[in-house]
Amino acid sequence: MYKTILLPIDITEKTLTNKAITHTINLAKLSNSKIHLIYVLPISLAITNTYTFGYSEIKDFTTKEAKKNIKKIIESINFPHNNISYTISFGIPRDEIINTAKNINADIIIIGSRHPNITTHLLGSTAASIVRYAKTSVLIIR
Repeated sequence: MYKTILLPIDITEKTLTNKAITHTINLAKLSNSKIHLIYVLPISLAITNTYTFGYSEIKDFTTKEAKKNIKKIIESINFPHNNISYTISFGIPRDEIINTAKNINADIIIIGSRHPNITTHLLGSTAASIVRYAKTSVLIIR
């Protein structure tokens, strides 16, 4: 069914991330898939702090912290760890997620959605834009 599942995660949204992880693991077990996590740090975070720390310093620090958090998440997942990989990137979440899906040949993107409203057509803004622009299937988890 699926060979590679791309799972965007938000380290700051544990409840939503855990729901998406649960669904991803279940689907991955059914189809003997590999799971690829992606955590995108919006570039605006780095720009905001550039004045204080400098871009490369904040990028290095946030990447190091993100790696620690992702490794904790991977350790907590009941799935063979050799079938889980991850990417940390800076940029616009939609673009980074869609580009990563293309680069790893993801068969499906599973993403949690939060704070829906009418302007995002009842999905979170990142999830809504991924649905609009992705060239692969997208499963939204609430």
